[in-house]
Amino acid sequence: MRFLIVSAVIHKKSENKYGGYTPYVREMNIWFKHVDEVRIIAPLSPESLDPLETLYSHPKLTFVKVPALDFTGVTTAFKSLLALPVILFRIFQGMVWANHIHLRCPANLGLLAAFVQIFFPRKPKTVKYANNWDRASNQAKSYRVQQAILSSEFWTRNTKILVYGDWNEKSRNILPFFTASYSKKMRIPVEVRTISKDTEIRLLFVGTVTPNKRPMIAVKTLETLRERGFGVRLDLIGGGFQTEEIREYIASNKLESCVSILGKMNPDEVIEYFKRSHFLVFMSMSEGWPKVIAEAMWWGCLPVTTDVSCVRQMAGNGSRGVVVKPDSGIVANVIEQLLEAPEQYASICKEAMTWARQYHFERFEEEIVKLLKNEI
Repeated sequence: MRFLIVSAVIHKKSENKYGGYTPYVREMNIWFKHVDEVRIIAPLSPESLDPLETLYSHPKLTFVKVPALDFTGVTTAFKSLLALPVILFRIFQGMVWANHIHLRCPANLGLLAAFVQIFFPRKPKTVKYANNWDRASNQAKSYRVQQAILSSEFWTRNTKILVYGDWNEKSRNILPFFTASYSKKMRIPVEVRTISKDTEIRLLFVGTVTPNKRPMIAVKTLETLRERGFGVRLDLIGGGFQTEEIREYIASNKLESCVSILGKMNPDEVIEYFKRSHFLVFMSMSEGWPKVIAEAMWWGCLPVTTDVSCVRQMAGNGSRGVVVKPDSGIVANVIEQLLEAPEQYASICKEAMTWARQYHFERFEEEIVKLLKNEI
């Protein structure tokens, strides 16, 4: 099988191998176990791998570099327009070569690939829609166009679009799906943390430190709870341009002793923080399947999060997670209520672990094999 990927993920090269964001690469390495040749069409950065990135594993992998498309500024938009013919040609070449086409959407590059795939109706295709499929949500027009093309059984044929959550779609192209972070072997026993008004409560934030993920709400939640007399600590894991702003806020409000800014961290290292934290505070504005929520649930760390994408479905409408409006006062109220109801807290955490541990690499691989064999 000649397997083509068209992806907007920024890739990097190290020792003649290619890689990128670790969760994405780990997922694709599972697909690669069942194909003979791989071709990747994607942007390539000259920078070195960082702690959140890893390398692909396949003996016959070729990489086709294309420019990253950016239409946010006049200069970058002009350069992107000039690059379009070359990118379209390379995508077309790749689809001619392939006998299974895999697209990563939504993205500008994914939009181009969504148009080109129309000319290959007989070739089997899979599309990973790694964002919010909810059509009732606010989304960019380009995302709407991709949803329309991909879900159309006229324009997109012989295709399964893997979407997070079940949105009662009528198109046969749409397949509610999931992703995984851990092996079945990682389902080791974990004791649910005990909580009370008198114990130190550990909050956790994991994600990019940018306004889209609202890390400041986690900091302000800690501040609110401490003002109410609770002993609370926060570990903030991730990197981003908002880090300095958060450092300044912590310093000006004298929170240095109870907030740790830990920066980027390898996913395997984050596990220990999940295992010792009581609450994940994750107020993201946009998600597909937020792995950090599923990972927290796996280790018995209760997620307090926003109603975006399929999060409410993941949280079982409150039976295995807490969905709230993105407000530090509301988050603090929820945590305080659970401090007064430790049995309820333990029940939710146990339910979360049971649910999350269904979705492991082995189950994911079984479903991938079915997709590659056109059995779904």
